[in-house]
Amino acid sequence: MDEGNQTNVSHFILLGFPTSDELQLLLFSVFLLAYLLTLMENIIIILVIQANHQLHKPMYFFLGNLSFLEIWYMTVIVPKLLADFVTQDKRISFQGCMAQLYFFVTFVCTEYILLAAMAYDRYLAICNPLRYSSIMSNRFCTQLAASCWVCGLIIAAVKLSFIAQLRFCSIDTINHYFCDISPLLNVSCTDSSLAELADFILALMVIMVPLCIVVTSYICILFTVLRIPSTQGRQKAFSTCSSHLAVVVLFYSTTLFTYARPKPGAIISPDQSKVVSVFYTIVIPMLNPLIYSLRNKEVNVALRRQLKKKGFLH
Repeated sequence: MDEGNQTNVSHFILLGFPTSDELQLLLFSVFLLAYLLTLMENIIIILVIQANHQLHKPMYFFLGNLSFLEIWYMTVIVPKLLADFVTQDKRISFQGCMAQLYFFVTFVCTEYILLAAMAYDRYLAICNPLRYSSIMSNRFCTQLAASCWVCGLIIAAVKLSFIAQLRFCSIDTINHYFCDISPLLNVSCTDSSLAELADFILALMVIMVPLCIVVTSYICILFTVLRIPSTQGRQKAFSTCSSHLAVVVLFYSTTLFTYARPKPGAIISPDQSKVVSVFYTIVIPMLNPLIYSLRNKEVNVALRRQLKKKGFLH
């Protein structure tokens, strides 16, 4: 067998957050609360969208996909992270590490593309309202969402194919709290330049192409909104996409410099990378449902209606 397809390690050790026992317990409590809160928020968003016919629109169809994605996005990482806080055994098998990496990259890439699809939906709704219903049919929305997921799966498979061919020798400690591409490239004992180049090119494609779609869509939206004569009309038009714009800014701002760089560690150190990663793997998925429920009037009204039906509000 070719040496490039072999590995001398059966497992990796995730260094995580090396701190005192008291701080480990505090971090465990904080991340557990964030995880449970995120699960609850996203499940509520999905159920509210399903239960209210007023929300059976393309915009909320994509929002439901985003909530479903972020449930699994955190589940791939957080349970293992929580277990590492309360046990001395921080090992993860080589196969488990590759599986975690594959699904994490899948969900990240899918979210990039899904946010672009949501921006395109807002562009059509505001800039081309007369054709919106005919273009954004149920069939087209389903195909568009499915394409986002398929692209994420394919891109992750290509990235993993390069990572899996690397050779990992005596160094089996990963200075991170989950199996990410850059930490794995840093502990490889063979030439990883090809894998780094492939990762950089794919990262640019999956980040910059959706970002261009988002920026172009919002430039068109801005010009259309500015042409609306009344202030109330402008506010109403822009309020339909303000939640999405906030989510895009949060997600892109924390992931752009982490993945769109030619060499791991070229911009930020491993410890800084872990801190930034906490934002886009834990904090932002927790904030997204709050942004949509608080800043979106239709979701807010539907949520209150469901709470009244269940007797939680009077």
